[in-house]
Amino acid sequence: MDTDAASDTNTPGPDGRTDQAAHLFGRPEGTTAARTVTQEGEGEGEDVLTPLHPNYKLLMRITAVILALLLVVAALVVESQLTERFGVPFGAISGPVALLALVFAIRVPITRYRARGYQLGNDRLRVVRGVLWHSDTVVPFGRVQHIDVDQGPIERALDLATLTLHTAGSHNASVSLPGLGHERAIEMRETIRAHIRRESM
Repeated sequence: MDTDAASDTNTPGPDGRTDQAAHLFGRPEGTTAARTVTQEGEGEGEDVLTPLHPNYKLLMRITAVILALLLVVAALVVESQLTERFGVPFGAISGPVALLALVFAIRVPITRYRARGYQLGNDRLRVVRGVLWHSDTVVPFGRVQHIDVDQGPIERALDLATLTLHTAGSHNASVSLPGLGHERAIEMRETIRAHIRRESM
């Protein structure tokens, strides 16, 4: 792998298990895989990450609710067809699906939020995400070609933004960090630009 490009690792957790294994077999409440998430500036070290903006949890919950409703509607359509043809009782399909959708809408956003974080270093940005498939990406500022700060309509309403670093090379040519506060995303963009300007002098 090109060592100059952004890199991914699948790092074991504090108990020696990978992120996948920890989620399958359980992890103490409030902990995350491969690192400790703290408030920004509360420590130094490779395993200390900054959590995303709290509103990002709400954004993920809104997305999960929309997906859950679509799943329930699809189950009702299938169930109505089966009821007409085979006399399947109402709720035999839609009931369990609705229960699973409820659990999905409640638990998945929390789990995904806890599994994400970032670390802004002096010369690189580290982005960690993923539950079943854990991704730990490090982007050296020297590889960054340009930077975007994007907002969708829901992100604007929640004052959130996505920071995207476009890098040289074919591996991880762009790395996105969603769930930042808009002001924080702008601040990080300017910090990285300032570093690039200093290095180019």
